[in-house]
Amino acid sequence: MARIEPQTDAGGPLVHPEKAPWATLRRFVPVALVVLAMVAVFATGLHRQVSLETLVRHRMAIDTFVDDYMALAVAAFILTYITTVALSLPGSFLLSITGGILFGTLIGGLATVVAATTGATIIFLAARSACGESIIRRAGPLAAKIAEGFRADAFSYLLFLRLVPAFPFFLVNLAPALVGVRVPTFVAATAIGIVPATFTFSFLGSGLDSVIARQESIYRACLAAGRSDCTVTFDHSMILTPQLLLALAALGMLALIPIVVKRIRARRIQHS
Repeated sequence: MARIEPQTDAGGPLVHPEKAPWATLRRFVPVALVVLAMVAVFATGLHRQVSLETLVRHRMAIDTFVDDYMALAVAAFILTYITTVALSLPGSFLLSITGGILFGTLIGGLATVVAATTGATIIFLAARSACGESIIRRAGPLAAKIAEGFRADAFSYLLFLRLVPAFPFFLVNLAPALVGVRVPTFVAATAIGIVPATFTFSFLGSGLDSVIARQESIYRACLAAGRSDCTVTFDHSMILTPQLLLALAALGMLALIPIVVKRIRARRIQHS
């Protein structure tokens, strides 16, 4: 006698009830791994190593390593950056500047774009695997309508969010996963959108040698005096000037022009 497979209402095979819980749990494995890694990093204090103080303390050794093993140094920088972004750790802004300090504008900028895009894609895929659009569906018709509107112009919206550094990077990595943005769209908008700020920070970082040297001399003098409260300070306002933020915001507004044009054309068609 032929075996009859159980069918769903749509005529497809029905998932065995015993396997359904395991299928659900598998979706949360990537997020669980990310969370466990975050806990491990914070518990061991490794996140504190992504700091200007670390760069100043080990500047001579780092410079020597970069000079002798440039490719390996760039790879280590990219891996550190990917880990920082994928685990949503603080320090990505400082790393962007450090790339310029260590490798110059071009190599530092390119390495940062590759690393930041890769790290962002990892956390995006983890959130997409665990949640998908289920949260939006449960949130009601208004949230579903907003998500649909975002997906319709996802590239332009994401480009705007990436170009304007006022929006938290980790939040822009997670939100698109909840509304069902396609992976190629997310990757392309991220890679293109972070280019202006990334290369600006790398360029500014490449000119901070005198600032780093001064901080290093102050730090060494503090240690030589036998003090235990020696720290390295860095004023972000030297980099994130109002003029720079305004310029990046203007670029972000340009990314919204296709959406505005699309809306205007749609209204003209409706009234014609």
